[in-house]
Amino acid sequence: MTIGKRLADIFFVLLFLIPLAPVIFLVLLAVLVLDGKPIFYVSERMKTPDQGFYLWKFRTMRPDKHDSGVSGGDKTTRITRTGNFLRKYRLDELPQLWNILKGDISFVGPRPPLRHYVEKFPDLYGRVLKSRPGVTGLATLAYHKTEEELLLPCETAAETEDTYCRRCVPRKAKLDLIYAENRNLCYDLKLMTATVLRKISLH
Repeated sequence: MTIGKRLADIFFVLLFLIPLAPVIFLVLLAVLVLDGKPIFYVSERMKTPDQGFYLWKFRTMRPDKHDSGVSGGDKTTRITRTGNFLRKYRLDELPQLWNILKGDISFVGPRPPLRHYVEKFPDLYGRVLKSRPGVTGLATLAYHKTEEELLLPCETAAETEDTYCRRCVPRKAKLDLIYAENRNLCYDLKLMTATVLRKISLH
């Protein structure tokens, strides 16, 4: 990560924390009152091919100690009513401001993968993770809806895993590598703006 990108991340975290602090508090209170503890969902993700970190989110599902892999249709019954709302507006990702401040991730970059997928596709993620992972990015904006549509019909964990590995991993990686070829501060700002506006142009 360049010094300029890191300084921009810190600047925007501090800038956004002021208006978002009341929202974060209200979401925290809502999860605690409506769904109980734990308030946060903490999951190991990878920021380099061999270096992991713990990604923070507000909890949107009922806990399952056997949970693994990405979320598909097999997990939808575990999503809480509060979780549905948080996911719709991506409010569950607000705690990741802490991850950005720590330097685990950036605002913009490939979504940080689970260790399982990095180990399963070492060559692919060796290239993708040359870019610092981010909260949002080209693949997130351009492929997230398609990914949801592909995974939602999956009825078992095995089906979700197969669909994700065959149809999502390579396509998202391709977009992440396009981002890597074009990344600069202006492009990051464009993707951040597109995230807020919930639309993306690839041109």
